[in-house]
Amino acid sequence: MRLFSALIAGFFLIIGTSFADEGHHHALTEDEIGSVQFATSCSPQVTASFNRAVALLHSFQYERTRETFLKAAKQDPTCAMAYWGIAMSHYHGLWDNGDLNAGRAALHSAQGIATANTATTAREKAYIDALAEIYKVDDKDKYAHAQRFEQKMAELQAAYPDDTEAAIFHALTLYITAPKTDKTFANQRKCGEILDPLFVKQPHHPGVTHYIIHCYDNPVLAEKGLEAARLYAKIAPASAHANHMPSHIFTRVGSWDEAISSNIRSAKLATIDEATSHNGEARDQRLHAMDYLEYAYLQSGRVKQARAVLDETNALGPVAGLTLTGDYATTAIPARYALERREWKEASALKASESGVPWARAITWMAIGTGNARSGDIAAASKAEQTLASLGDSAASLDQYWSKQIEVQRREVAAWISEKNGKASDALATMRSAAELEESMDKHAVTPGAVIPAREMLAELLSIDNQPQAAFEEYEAVLKIAPNRFNALYGAASAAEAAGNATLANQFFQKLTEIAVGDERPELVTAKKKVAAMARIAQ
Repeated sequence: MRLFSALIAGFFLIIGTSFADEGHHHALTEDEIGSVQFATSCSPQVTASFNRAVALLHSFQYERTRETFLKAAKQDPTCAMAYWGIAMSHYHGLWDNGDLNAGRAALHSAQGIATANTATTAREKAYIDALAEIYKVDDKDKYAHAQRFEQKMAELQAAYPDDTEAAIFHALTLYITAPKTDKTFANQRKCGEILDPLFVKQPHHPGVTHYIIHCYDNPVLAEKGLEAARLYAKIAPASAHANHMPSHIFTRVGSWDEAISSNIRSAKLATIDEATSHNGEARDQRLHAMDYLEYAYLQSGRVKQARAVLDETNALGPVAGLTLTGDYATTAIPARYALERREWKEASALKASESGVPWARAITWMAIGTGNARSGDIAAASKAEQTLASLGDSAASLDQYWSKQIEVQRREVAAWISEKNGKASDALATMRSAAELEESMDKHAVTPGAVIPAREMLAELLSIDNQPQAAFEEYEAVLKIAPNRFNALYGAASAAEAAGNATLANQFFQKLTEIAVGDERPELVTAKKKVAAMARIAQ
């Protein structure tokens, strides 16, 4: 018992103040967050709290997760798995923004209690042992730790084939460790093979639906995730993240109305959560939903609503603890609003932040560089390109994926500079290399998509160079990866028309009128007129 006392005292000393005033939340029900049954050796009196905490964990509601696991730990100080849960809540494998020190403290408490409490089962110790791979202090990098965590979870799943929670968490680790450069999506397919049968058996489990969406969040498998996407928010309607996540699939398939509905609800819930949040997690969720909302509004022609999202973003006060999720959205939303509408002067006037991770800051510099190049200020555009090169160098030692993403943006700006300098062949070659580099990697879950796909820019350069057929082919390639993108549809229609294929042009103009609404985008007004004219000719 002395060991127990020492462990508990030490742990509560580390985390106690973080939760001092979190007890005012009501206990969420299964109807609000989904149904989970996770067997443990802990006292029966904590079963409800423990299951509720795991359900929250499956929806990445990390603050509420910690609060609820802590409640279980207080009720049963010998419950090692309660501390495992707290440690899990600090591991944000998809976003790389968790608190490793706090997680390590919780994991050490779980290990110590598991050793001292003979009632702790071998299965529970296996969960704790697997998570220990994340919190090891050695010369391995975070990806190596994540890979080892996945291997341990695979072993756990194999050892306890009736433990559906082991299978579900293993599926998540497969997605976390999936290489961004693997265009066969091998890990994602394995994840689906685990989760699809469980979806039939446990259709109200929040983790099953959530992780199906993540694993199918790519251009190859997205259609397979639609059923889960249309169910997840109904399973966990109180969760901001559960309401947002379906839009990952809706965005991949170009279902803009569904994406909009998802993110309106998510942003509202996250805004409510901010009132009781003690760090940046709720604001991250809010901004994440707003970025996806901005993207969907722009693709569907809703400029006024997109402007309202931008205004709300600009009006938000600072919040301590904001991570890449929030930083990315804060920089992406204004860049999207200017560039998608082809307002080059507006883009060139954006103000770049001097703080934050390089890959978030780079978004603004790409917009500034593109805006200046396209509006003729080559000197300012060149400065932006140089800044992007410097940001890419800074990112190289931190994260190779994001370093390459910045290099894509640098090449985009360089290509537009070449175009303005009358070097068409250089512009095309540079932009093509940007497109190839961008498409060698899948997008990160933090974003609905590139602010402007490099291949879409390549298609426009080909149109400018009077190569309409080649431009049309590039626009088609964009639409295979990002269906129903507004500018790609309009560009494809215009290129087909310039190439002399009126029938094909009409098909794409018609498609644009189907996915977009109103008359705020002049391109949509033009498309409607052309479709109407074609209809009159056909009569």
